[in-house]
Amino acid sequence: MRAVVAKRYEHEADLSEIVGLAEAAGYEVAATRTQKRTEDAAYHFGEGKVSELAGLCVREDADVLVVDNEVGPYQKFNIGKTVPEGVQVVDRFTLILEIFGQRAQTRKAQLQVELAELRYELPRAEAKTSLAKRDERPGFMGLGEYDESREQDIKSQISRIRDELDQIADTEETRRERRRESGFDLVALAGYTNAGKSTLLRRLADALDVDENADRHPDLDDTAVSENQLFTTLGTTTRRADTGKREVLVTDTVGFISDLPHWLVDSFHSTLSSVYHADLVLLVVDASEPVERMREKLATSHDTLRERNEAPIVTVFNKTDRVDDAALRRKRDALSSLAPNPVTVSGLEGTNVGRLRARIEDELPDWATERLVLPVSDDAMSLVSWVHDNGHVTQETYGGDHVELGFEAPPPVVDQARARAAELGDGGPTGDGDHAGGGNSAGNSNPAGDGDNAGRATADDTAGQPDTPSRSEQVTESEPDDPGPPSRPRRR
Repeated sequence: MRAVVAKRYEHEADLSEIVGLAEAAGYEVAATRTQKRTEDAAYHFGEGKVSELAGLCVREDADVLVVDNEVGPYQKFNIGKTVPEGVQVVDRFTLILEIFGQRAQTRKAQLQVELAELRYELPRAEAKTSLAKRDERPGFMGLGEYDESREQDIKSQISRIRDELDQIADTEETRRERRRESGFDLVALAGYTNAGKSTLLRRLADALDVDENADRHPDLDDTAVSENQLFTTLGTTTRRADTGKREVLVTDTVGFISDLPHWLVDSFHSTLSSVYHADLVLLVVDASEPVERMREKLATSHDTLRERNEAPIVTVFNKTDRVDDAALRRKRDALSSLAPNPVTVSGLEGTNVGRLRARIEDELPDWATERLVLPVSDDAMSLVSWVHDNGHVTQETYGGDHVELGFEAPPPVVDQARARAAELGDGGPTGDGDHAGGGNSAGNSNPAGDGDNAGRATADDTAGQPDTPSRSEQVTESEPDDPGPPSRPRRR
């Protein structure tokens, strides 16, 4: 389908983003026009410019007029009466919702798109009611036929979808806590759309041999697809990444975009909750873009995160393979107030990804340290193995009928190890403050003193039991019935 793209502006007429959005939606952009003026209450543009756009649609045989602004219900009605019959008027947010609808594959994503569409339609349904009461019933090329019951139907559907999304959110919060309680730190990739987040996710997760696990995890090859296209990622994709001592789950989410109204951002709260409730946020920026564009996108990202995000933020300048060192230094200096101490990487080539992994470890919350003295038994060896799987063992000494185990781990893992040690029942105090399996353990969960950091969590009644999933698996999130936390290979 062919499209004419138009934009009203007061300060800057940049059409690159809206053209990219139109192409992402599947349109062939035949022509573009801009107008510098304040908003006209009746037509958005000046009436003469609307007539010009109508003629351009005829000459270009356009099917769609895309307006890179938010167009009010009455304005859309008036423009629709002016353009040729059969030409659809699509404003910026209708276009974004169209793209979302094309990309939504999971139930959660589909519900969020439907909610956003309904919230967009509600004021237009109210406008239809007002027009109908004045006997100005708009037809198909305006706002659509008036239906007296439509407004109430929309409100009922919004309520139903919110209830279902709340249930999904509860399930996902439980899943996040299970993952933390299994020793994982949660890292979220955030940033403007098309910044290379999906490529970076694949690079961070490449420590896990995909071929080796292909039969067990057939989803690995087609998750976090990397394309040079806006809104490639709509839902969330979570994969395990090995950053060294720490084990993290990295989640890729929908990309941000400028000038989104609050109601649209709020409609995707369920997806963005992976960012809001992470232990660490990696804010990814395309370093190959002009510095002013980078500044705008950083500001948009910070605006989106400001109200609800609780985690520390590390800025990542991605796509450094497209920019020389001198230009990169100038951009770092120019953006230092918005992006202090950024990590510069190339997700495509893997440049500095090791430095990013080290930065992740440095920025994550502290682990606790612990020492246990356990009786030598099958149950004790099972606990030692579990600690290897869920923490970082610093000491493992066997002496006669006992084993001394020193380790660092998230506080919930330490608590579970203490509880399991207490159940062994045969040990006694060692005299140096450490205790055996018959009672208390030592270490008091003090933060690790070597500067390494790790994740926070709350205790889980089931984590650490024999049926807890092993942590060598990798997870791809698509629906709320995810079987639970993945696992990693045992380390010695």
